[in-house]
Amino acid sequence: MEIKRDILWRVYLCFLGIVALAVAVLGRAAYIQQVQGSYWKSKSDSLHTKIVNLEAERGTIYSEDGSMLSTSIPFFDIYIDFGADGLREKNGKRFKENLDSLSLELAGLFRDKTAATYKKELEEGYRKRDRFYQLKKNISFDQYKSLRDFHLVRLGRNKSGFIADVKSKRLNPFGLLANRTIGLARSNAQNVGLERTYDADLKGESGKKLVRFIAGGVAVPVEGFEVEAQNGTDIITTIDVNMQDIAEQALLKMMIDNECEHGTCIVMEVKTGKIKAIANLGKGEGGMYWENLNYAIRASEPGSTFKLMTMLAALEDKHITLDSKVDLEGGRWYINRRTVYDSERHGLGSVSYKEAFEHSSNVGMAKLAINYYAAKPEAFYKHLEKMHLPQGSGIDLLGETKPIIKTPQSKTWSATTLPWMAFGYEVLISPLQTLMVYNAVANNGKLMKPYLVHGKQKAGVPMETFAPIVLEERICSESTLQQLKDCLVGVVENGTGKTLRNKDYQIAGKTGTALVANGNRGYADHIYQSSFAGYFPADEPRYSCIVVIRNKPYARKFYGAAVAGPVFKEVADKLYALSNASQGKPKPLQLTKDSTQFFFAANSKDIKSVYQVLGMSYLDSSANQAYSTVTAWQYQPILREKSVPDEPVMPNLFGLGLRDALYVLDQKRIQVRVQGTGRVVAQSVPAGTSLTGQPTVTLSLN
Repeated sequence: MEIKRDILWRVYLCFLGIVALAVAVLGRAAYIQQVQGSYWKSKSDSLHTKIVNLEAERGTIYSEDGSMLSTSIPFFDIYIDFGADGLREKNGKRFKENLDSLSLELAGLFRDKTAATYKKELEEGYRKRDRFYQLKKNISFDQYKSLRDFHLVRLGRNKSGFIADVKSKRLNPFGLLANRTIGLARSNAQNVGLERTYDADLKGESGKKLVRFIAGGVAVPVEGFEVEAQNGTDIITTIDVNMQDIAEQALLKMMIDNECEHGTCIVMEVKTGKIKAIANLGKGEGGMYWENLNYAIRASEPGSTFKLMTMLAALEDKHITLDSKVDLEGGRWYINRRTVYDSERHGLGSVSYKEAFEHSSNVGMAKLAINYYAAKPEAFYKHLEKMHLPQGSGIDLLGETKPIIKTPQSKTWSATTLPWMAFGYEVLISPLQTLMVYNAVANNGKLMKPYLVHGKQKAGVPMETFAPIVLEERICSESTLQQLKDCLVGVVENGTGKTLRNKDYQIAGKTGTALVANGNRGYADHIYQSSFAGYFPADEPRYSCIVVIRNKPYARKFYGAAVAGPVFKEVADKLYALSNASQGKPKPLQLTKDSTQFFFAANSKDIKSVYQVLGMSYLDSSANQAYSTVTAWQYQPILREKSVPDEPVMPNLFGLGLRDALYVLDQKRIQVRVQGTGRVVAQSVPAGTSLTGQPTVTLSLN
């Protein structure tokens, strides 16, 4: 019995020892997992490093006068490594000494929490040894500059634990202005416009940096292991911001008035081929217009603006003179089992070819083509080649659609192809190509290649400058050129473009009205494309311009002179006035007392600049604020500060122009819908409303 008892005692003792050991192991495992888990995970993660790409800062796109059209603005995500050695040494003395001051400074900068709340959150992060505590996301560069001078932060990363992750956002400061041409730089889709064409220059060269992974798989940069990125090259365009604004506003006004589908307006400098303005507007959801496609480089049937090319061929080959006669047969002619109609009823019979051109007669041009080119259509096509119509414009912008110019060898060539081509049908070219020919007539026959980029620079140092390119020294003889000029002036003085006449200067150009197909429905919806192409002043041309607008079905007005003509005239009038004003400084205004009451708001610097140029006195109480309101006080303007709150609330936009309103709202990441033109008179979200998420506001303009 004694032996048995002794054996059992030993067995029990061993069993209890094993149980105690098991309990100790399980307890230690639980302690490591639950209490020390974060610490050991971070230690494990810290052993993993990786080299990642460091994106270069994308180059800026400028207008020719130096205005920013597209630029990258830095934004910063701020994190804190509460496990940083410098932050925790001496039992966290450095952290504790700076905590109160830092909390007050953060509350004053961001204005979203109290100092007490910031202090409590920072203490909690410190207590948990959070290795990548997110303090703030998407702060601006100005906020980041202020943050760097705060208590604790200014001691540096090792001692403060503060980490700044830099990102960039592409911003077009002028909003919709030339938006489609300037383009979009997108990470989740293909770039468009100049952003796409010059992407290799703009994006620069990526750098490299070493990152260390901490708890949660978060990557923290390792200091001292970084190859800097080479920033992108800046692009200087030929765009003039003022001209672009004039073209866009004139086009938008007509689009809204006639409920048009889409349209384009291009302004070219006659001597150089520089594109000074290129507006493209299409109707989107809710009837709003925006730059959705670059209609300037999309091929379509040009209509009657193509008659200039027909006249050039016949005059150059000396088949006719401007006084040669043609019978318009009242505007209706039957040929090859089809009927040619003149778009406007005129009842004319025998007239000169100049008169036929001035009245935009399809019959006159069709007869010209049949009488002189039916037996040798290749001769007509050769003139189109000399004008570079089959080749395209060659503009430095990706996305131009290929023109379609039929040849006698084409499978679709028929007995009616030539007469219909003579007045702009059965041919597809872009508005820009049409403008090139009109510009060549204005430029004494010299055909210029249109271009949008004037040069490149890096860090303000010019790298490359692009000179004008001449595609053809002469598209026709001097005598033909003079006759064409007479025809274009005659259209405005005596023909379909009479509504464009004015007493200050002379316009030369041609109207166009083309019936266009609507997909599978064909021509049943009576959709017309209205156009006007020309140049001004006629005696000493400075600019050429084309306006092409596609109207809605059964539009109340659709003739080129009624739809495209007014847009052309508004652009020409304003550019002529600007051009004359640039010849010398305006005389100071002779002001008289005026009790008229007014109110508007805008950028303070812009307002002061206008008053200084006009020589008008004003009172300044704007307190150096970025925006001001202007009202009348004792017969003179007075500027008062218009505050734009930093906190996340809806600002008061009353009185601002659209461009300034869009800029203010973009800073707060607010989506915008716009109704009307002019200045803001109402906003759907009241001023002072607290903002959450990504709100949308509708602005009503006067």
